Amino acid sequence: MLGFLLRLLPFWVREPLLIAIGSVLGVRIMYLAVRDHDRVAAGLGVVFLVFTAIRVHAVIRALRARRNPSPTASADGAAVDAAAQPQPQPQAQAVSESRPRPDTPEKEHNAWGQAVAAVAVFGALGAALWVGPRFMPSGDNAPKPASCSGGAHEELPKAYKNTPRPVTGEELCKALNRPDLAELLGTPEETATTVSSTNNTAPLTDGKVAQPEAEVTFDTYTVNVSATYNELSTGQYVKLMKFGDEKDVKTLTVLGRPAVLSSDHTMKLEINLGSGGSGGPVEEGPLARTLSVALDHKDRGGYCDITVWSTSGALPNDSALLNIAEKVLPRIPERPTR
Repeated sequence: MLGFLLRLLPFWVREPLLIAIGSVLGVRIMYLAVRDHDRVAAGLGVVFLVFTAIRVHAVIRALRARRNPSPTASADGAAVDAAAQPQPQPQAQAVSESRPRPDTPEKEHNAWGQAVAAVAVFGALGAALWVGPRFMPSGDNAPKPASCSGGAHEELPKAYKNTPRPVTGEELCKALNRPDLAELLGTPEETATTVSSTNNTAPLTDGKVAQPEAEVTFDTYTVNVSATYNELSTGQYVKLMKFGDEKDVKTLTVLGRPAVLSSDHTMKLEINLGSGGSGGPVEEGPLARTLSVALDHKDRGGYCDITVWSTSGALPNDSALLNIAEKVLPRIPERPTR
């Protein structure tokens, strides 16, 4: 259909149009091929440029033919006309000589005008297509960050019903999965790849202590936030750290609440899904940095852990954890007075 419509166009409109389209597409494809080192795209760009060169050659030949018509053809045509037509009267001959001949410079100028106008219009369209993506949003081509699950809510464990105003895993996920989380981590160009949340209970508590969690994973870092609704204060928690393997322990205050920074290694567990389904031994994983903050200003028990780690072992500055805490903690209700 497109080819049929192009054939209906006049020569001096159709050919400049094909030249404009071919040159814009050819140059654009070659640019992308060089940038992405794509040989297939480079071959396609060469095809467009060769096609454009052929059309340019055809237009040049047509222009030369219009400027310099064949002398032999003109002489033969004049002789045939003189023999076939009767001799006109002097007055008629004068009138005939006063009329413009078919091949006047005016029509040649019209052909040039059509060619220049077509090239200008489609050149402007090509420039818009070239520059447009740099100033227009990427739209659907941009990767969308992972979002928290919006499905049906699972039934909460009994520990959540016995805890006054506990936060759920989904609420933690919405508080953590912020649009500026990657920027807070120092990697603003990244987007979240996976997001998850659970309504767990704390281990070794026989399911009596609520411990919801949420986790957001990027290419560089993984962030985990959990809230533990036990009776352990932050001061008591710091004393327990002295008997553990936590490193770089540092006490501080975050949003007026007692807090502590500590480091510890994660656990690495390999599961073999082959015959027998056996797994390897639990190994020491990369180092993680954790900020633990009391769930209320008076430190009556319970705390929120914000942990960051990476598979490479690299860690962001402690200021990243503090910035995340300042954004997440206001979304977690303080424990009411008992």
